[in-house]
Amino acid sequence: MLFQKFADSFFNLPLRAKLILSFLLVICFGGILSLILGIRLEHRTIINLAKTKVKHDLSSAWMVYNDKLNSLKDIMRLNASRESIQQATLFSQRKVLEYHLSSVRKEFGLDILTVTDENGYVILRTTQSDQFGDSQTSNPLIRKALNNSVVAGTEIIPRKELLKECEILAKRAYMKFVPTPKAATREENYEENGMMLLAAVPIKSQKKDICGVLYGGILLNRNFEIVDRVKEIVFKGEKYKGADIGTATIFQNDLRISTNVRKESGERALGTRVSKEVNQAVLVEGRPWIERAFVVNDWYISAYEPIRNIEDKIIGILYVGMLEKPYIDLRNKVMMTFTGIAILCVILLLVILFFITSSIIHPIQGMVVATNKIARGDLSHKVNIKARDEIGQLAHSFNQMTEELQKANEKLIHWGKTLEKRVEERTRELRDIQDSLIQSEKLASMGKMAAGVAHEINNPLTSILINTHLMLEKNPANPEFSESLKMIAEETSRCTDIVKGLLEFSRQNPPKMILSNANDILTRTLRLLENQASFQNIKIIKELSPELPRVKLDEDKIEQVFWNLIFNAAEAMPNGGLLKIQTKASEDEKYIEIRFEDTGGGIPENNLHKLFDPFFTTKSSGTGLGLAVAYGIIDQHHGKIDVKSKAGQGSTFTVHLPL
Repeated sequence: MLFQKFADSFFNLPLRAKLILSFLLVICFGGILSLILGIRLEHRTIINLAKTKVKHDLSSAWMVYNDKLNSLKDIMRLNASRESIQQATLFSQRKVLEYHLSSVRKEFGLDILTVTDENGYVILRTTQSDQFGDSQTSNPLIRKALNNSVVAGTEIIPRKELLKECEILAKRAYMKFVPTPKAATREENYEENGMMLLAAVPIKSQKKDICGVLYGGILLNRNFEIVDRVKEIVFKGEKYKGADIGTATIFQNDLRISTNVRKESGERALGTRVSKEVNQAVLVEGRPWIERAFVVNDWYISAYEPIRNIEDKIIGILYVGMLEKPYIDLRNKVMMTFTGIAILCVILLLVILFFITSSIIHPIQGMVVATNKIARGDLSHKVNIKARDEIGQLAHSFNQMTEELQKANEKLIHWGKTLEKRVEERTRELRDIQDSLIQSEKLASMGKMAAGVAHEINNPLTSILINTHLMLEKNPANPEFSESLKMIAEETSRCTDIVKGLLEFSRQNPPKMILSNANDILTRTLRLLENQASFQNIKIIKELSPELPRVKLDEDKIEQVFWNLIFNAAEAMPNGGLLKIQTKASEDEKYIEIRFEDTGGGIPENNLHKLFDPFFTTKSSGTGLGLAVAYGIIDQHHGKIDVKSKAGQGSTFTVHLPL
């Protein structure tokens, strides 16, 4: 009700007010919609750019990480190739090995540097020289090195192995979990194993035999060299409003063991854990995760990727993240600018709209005056508007309107005369369509009935025929009795032929369509019929187009149609005559036409519409099913059969098959 009152009030306003209010509504609606869509599009674009950058930053972080691994591998390879190390390993000279390798470990800042013999038993630990003799073959890197491979990778080192190397390493690896919102639940609340970069190289004797393995590593727990290097290279120490714009972290499983993400207190956020969502995606499903995430105390555009050991098992995560706030502030700044510009544009458009409506209203007022005069019968009045815009064209059309009224009236009279003719033509078209539908329904109904009748009477007819022949054989002496039996046998055979025709009529199987040439089928059919007695006095003229297009059809069924039409033509000329067979493409190039023109007695006009009805025949011996079957076959091919005939002037049957 309230809306109706508002609508009535609006439509009663002056035209200028309605135009201004309408445009203002459209502009405001479009502006608000554009603003909403613009915010979403801009936000998505900016965030996608940030995701692309953080993905690139993650690749840079991997370069730093892998560079450290390759450096470690080079150190192992270089020292393993020293002759003094090779000789000392071959003869298990622990003092010599300790002398040479202890300085190497300190020089390159390695946490462990150890030598094993050719069976994987420790000869020397440079961190604790009194811990030796235990087997290291459980370590996959040592096994590969013993098999003559130079390998490097990331491995989880159990606490007991760390204690063998150095108690300080075990203390560095031990870490209590810091309660973290949204983290996945774990039974334990601490981590005692360590995550280490390891490289192992085989030591070979002068004879190139493997006499041991040199392996060294760097414990990542509480080691900030890699993450700080990533921050320095990728983010260059940039800050935004006092906060680091980028961070990097190494996770052992889901635990932060090396990071430059800070807590609110300023300490590194060691011991905190990754969210359940990231845990599932990276550690469980093994796929990268790039999305916005709340990291410790702020929102970041984050990228996580699994760290795998040498056996391709996921043991941790490498992470880089960029502070989201700079991008959000940039988005807000752009949208505020955009909103201000939009408001200014609306004000400017309203001013322009006022002047435009004035130029529209004045000519329309002149046309209102003119229409009132014309409504009162003054058809001589003309609208005098010289503008060439749409309103000027409307005025010109208005002036032409009165001149065209008489012409329109004459056209209406003419149309009334021709309408009856058009209705008659349309009625005839509808009648033809109705006749076609009736014929199709008639064929379908007769097909069902034919199948039932044939099934029911076929066996009794066969029995009658067999018993009649048996009676003829047993009573050959009685001529009168034999004559009656022969008549029964002949009539029964005729019934059998009718039943056979019924079966052929009812079995309208789907055609097996193949691309064929109708000329070839006609030639084959004529070859079979030309030598029969009924064709001896008939002259056949063939005008088969050599350029007749090939069409998809069932060759056996179409041959049956041609056979029936040719045979019917021959029966229509018992004393001889002329049969002309012609093939060509139709003028509209939608069909091929096969025409059978005979000089027989023709068909009376009152029989033409019944010609394709089942059981309709003018022959004493026919079943009346041949043309009905032919009609059904052509209908299955989506074609048609036309008949033109007059009594005493011959008949022309034309088959149309679609291209």
